Amino acid sequence: MLKWLIILLTALLVWQFSVRETPVELGPGVHAPDTPQQQALESPDSFALNGYRITPLAKFTIRAKVLSREDYRFGREADLSPLDVALGWGRMSDEAVLRNITISQSGRWYRWRTDAFPIPRREIETHSANMHLIPANDRVEDTLDDVDAGQVVELRGMLVRADADDGWRWVSSLTRNDTGARACELVYVEQVRAVF
Repeated sequence: MLKWLIILLTALLVWQFSVRETPVELGPGVHAPDTPQQQALESPDSFALNGYRITPLAKFTIRAKVLSREDYRFGREADLSPLDVALGWGRMSDEAVLRNITISQSGRWYRWRTDAFPIPRREIETHSANMHLIPANDRVEDTLDDVDAGQVVELRGMLVRADADDGWRWVSSLTRNDTGARACELVYVEQVRAVF
């Protein structure tokens, strides 16, 4: 019985990863030209979610190309955020540019590399970002589960800080100009839709 359960789980994992391997192709051209929109919040009310205290920091809207996605089932952060998406806008949503850039995600990090820069390095850094997504409800979570690499999506919600009673904290970046550790956005997603 245990042997068959292991075989079934292995087959399910292989299927899940093989389904996600083929990104949506939209062709060359800028598919998400606008920069993300952010509006600071004055004295926002925090709320409880899955045993954490969530404090909104800014309203946030983004329309961007999904460069990559990574699902998470384990680890403390997965209690809140079951997936990360690496998003690109401006020329980082143009497949003619992206074909020259290798993109990967793991361990809650987004990485890129190129042998020949198709656009300036700083533009890659400021027009793409890793975003940890916290679904606001089951409907949003179901919609996010269907998001595939290559699509253009629109997310609406808030950049947030998450706190636990034991002192653990996870805080969103509030700028698109930072890089490295603590540069990711932590997004409480209230609305999501695939544009194409």
